Amino acid sequence: MSVFSELKRRNVFRVGIAYLVTAWLVAQVAELAFDSFGAPDWVMKSLIFLMAMGLPFALIFAWAFELTPEGIRREKDVDRSQSITQHTGRKLNYTIIGVLAIALALSLASHQWTAETPELIETRISESGAAKSIAVLPFVNMSDDPSNEYFSNGISEELLNVLVKVEGLRVASRTSSFSFKDKDISIPEIASALNVEHVLEGSVRKAGNTVRVTAQLIDVRTDSHLWSETYDRKLEDIFVIQDEISAHIVEALKVALGAKEVARTSEQPTQNLAAYEDYLRGRHFWTRRGESNVRKAIELFERATETDPGFARAWSSLAAAHITLPAYSATESPEVHYTLARRFAEKALSLDSTLADAHAALGEMARAENSWIEAELHYRQAIQLEPNNSTGYLWYAEHLGAAGHFRESLINALKALELDPFNAGANTVAADAYALNGDRANAEKYARAAIDLGNPWAIYGLVFLRIDAGDLDVAERTVETEITSVDQLHRETITRYIAAVRDPRYAESWFAWVRDNLPENSVIMAVDNIRFGRTDKAIEMLDGIQPVANAWIDLWKPVAEPIRRHPIFAGMLTHSGLVEYWEEYGWPDLCSRNGDKITCR
Repeated sequence: MSVFSELKRRNVFRVGIAYLVTAWLVAQVAELAFDSFGAPDWVMKSLIFLMAMGLPFALIFAWAFELTPEGIRREKDVDRSQSITQHTGRKLNYTIIGVLAIALALSLASHQWTAETPELIETRISESGAAKSIAVLPFVNMSDDPSNEYFSNGISEELLNVLVKVEGLRVASRTSSFSFKDKDISIPEIASALNVEHVLEGSVRKAGNTVRVTAQLIDVRTDSHLWSETYDRKLEDIFVIQDEISAHIVEALKVALGAKEVARTSEQPTQNLAAYEDYLRGRHFWTRRGESNVRKAIELFERATETDPGFARAWSSLAAAHITLPAYSATESPEVHYTLARRFAEKALSLDSTLADAHAALGEMARAENSWIEAELHYRQAIQLEPNNSTGYLWYAEHLGAAGHFRESLINALKALELDPFNAGANTVAADAYALNGDRANAEKYARAAIDLGNPWAIYGLVFLRIDAGDLDVAERTVETEITSVDQLHRETITRYIAAVRDPRYAESWFAWVRDNLPENSVIMAVDNIRFGRTDKAIEMLDGIQPVANAWIDLWKPVAEPIRRHPIFAGMLTHSGLVEYWEEYGWPDLCSRNGDKITCR
């Protein structure tokens, strides 16, 4: 008899398979248990090692021994004519099938238990004591020239870009970390607000062609310094300094937290120091927002790309700045800037395909053109490339809300908020997502947070939440106390609107006011006509148009239900590409398809 046949007769193969399947099941159960108890990584690794070491012993045991009705006996002592290995083999087959079924069920259940839900993310946001977490505070400019602040900020931002790629480490976003700049707040208070256990702070002194960078890593729990260092270098060595600092930080975190090494896949962003300084200045102005700041940022990014045409991150930032400008300017055409943004984002990706912000920018461009599937792919790529970058989640949440996937929109909005709690935009999108999900209390909560964080447009969302709830007195007081006289045009528009809601006899005069004083927006005007019971007028306004980007969100609001139920809406969905998108990624709760008929409610 061949060795193979003998191994088969003695059930060695079956024992090996049964052992491996059982070990897989044990590993899954152990992983869930160890995660629950917060066990360190070495415990799981030790268990896997011991199970791997046990396999040869199991195979040797199966070869040398046999299970008989009288118990376990050495194989050579068993009469072949009385051997029951065939019967034992069938039992092993049943055992393998049973264990596989249990393991599969456990795997599916585990996936369900760990699937992201709004409730799970809300719990994480509210909990404190996040281990393996760090905030990079803006480094203090110690130079004699205050204009060198861009350089110290840039050092902080570049270090953050490195740390965000460390697997197993949560890094507070730039927006949230930099919100504490120039504020008299202690390190423990900042760490508590950002829900981190470690803080990196430092200073930069730039003089002529030399620079001194001091950095220190603080464990907030013990109020101790895990590491600190001072670097004196020639200015052309700035990238070397950043690499040295980030390497020391990662090493300190590996010792303290078991954080994994960063995958250093990218080289220096540019070899040209002049281009790099223009890029840092551009980032400094762009993050401050406002029309004049964004225009200055565009000028600096353009200069950086002219100085070094191969500077991928400068092209990506130039794309982002062009996306941003129309939101802060009443005179700039979104179409013109979106066209430029697409060109610059594609240029950035041709130089570096791993830039998440460039993919997110292309997602925004695709969504503005109703290319929903293309937008979806770009957002997903951005998130995959940088899962700790809140921008991808933020714009993806807006995309999903406009596409009618309300719960998924909320999940991604909360992920952006978890990564960047002090981002006014993230709070605004979270407010919109809660409103779409019918949660007015949380919608108002996050709209209020967005206002407090400096988003002046969020006030209008708050006002209309209160109008839609019928709280006209509260809405009116909000307008009177919180919309400044500087924004007199919008203040008067909303005041007139509330008056028309109170008494529909004023509705026509309100529509006339809007036509004479505000840019035309057919979707918003159609929804407003529905509010005043003028369904026919609303349908007339929407006939033949294809809403783009966030205009769809207004059509998913409860007040727009008469529009959704009208036959014209199905045509709008088809022509705008949403039906094709839903066929690929699933239909929303409010719409369904039966054959060729599309119905929405």
